[in-house]
Amino acid sequence: MPLIGDSDLDVLPLAVGGNVFGWTADEPTSFALLDAFSEAPGVSIDTADGYNHWVHGHVGGESETIIGRWLAARPGKRDDVVIATKAGTHTQFRGLAAATIAAAARASLERLGTDRIDLYWAHWDDASVPLEETAAAFSRLVDEGLVRWIGLSNYSADRIDEWFAIAERHHLHAPVAHQPGYSLADRGFETGTRDAATRHHLGVLPYYSLAAGFLSGKYRPGQLPEGERLGRASHYFTDHGWRVLAALDEVAAAHGAAVASVALAWLRAQPTVVAPIASASHVEQVPELLASTTLELTPDELAALTAASA
Repeated sequence: MPLIGDSDLDVLPLAVGGNVFGWTADEPTSFALLDAFSEAPGVSIDTADGYNHWVHGHVGGESETIIGRWLAARPGKRDDVVIATKAGTHTQFRGLAAATIAAAARASLERLGTDRIDLYWAHWDDASVPLEETAAAFSRLVDEGLVRWIGLSNYSADRIDEWFAIAERHHLHAPVAHQPGYSLADRGFETGTRDAATRHHLGVLPYYSLAAGFLSGKYRPGQLPEGERLGRASHYFTDHGWRVLAALDEVAAAHGAAVASVALAWLRAQPTVVAPIASASHVEQVPELLASTTLELTPDELAALTAASA
């Protein structure tokens, strides 16, 4: 199993997206999904303190709470999974000031029912706070034993470079991971922050790895089902999107595999990528996501998919 950057976190090359827990997956379904995913060794679970504040009546932390209840109901499971969560978007702990980070981390730990966060992400860059303050606050959590490793989500290349310069100057714990939006349908990462990830040996765990479900193959011209996430997926209903999907169909047919498996396998094969993040709302979707971790595409198939998505 691959390691995340310079950390000792060896993980399955697929991370479980926890944004759906408490949203499109209720608690019993979330438990069933976590049970199914955790049958694979080295599974990592990606969530955030802000998930899922966008749901009516929610404030954030609902996903973490469900994960915590699942862990409590599965004695001994905690050491078998990697828990990653993020700071900065909970309605009561917005931003990345030092005091906010300290309080948010402890609130996340309580919801998760654990004594440590394996990978703690700065969810979004907070330009209103000096980066020295934010970097020091995250490093302090590592010193306190509450966090094992640090990650940067949605940071620009310049700000990643700046964080590392601060860490070196002040002898702080440096980040080991980067989380950008990245998929076969949206490859901005390649000309955005990939060089920074390479420079700093950051393991990349992309979100929207299935383009909000578009690359699952469930959306087709003239056959567009409704759903909670249709609004985001509709961004890809273009000639470019349908061309990518056609190329995926061809490769999937050659392997007798699901379109989603092929899309994730392509992403897993890209430089710096350790584990794409993918979520499921139904247990029946789990096998095709896990299948991506062992699906090996030929160089010609990778090239064809890359060309179709250019």
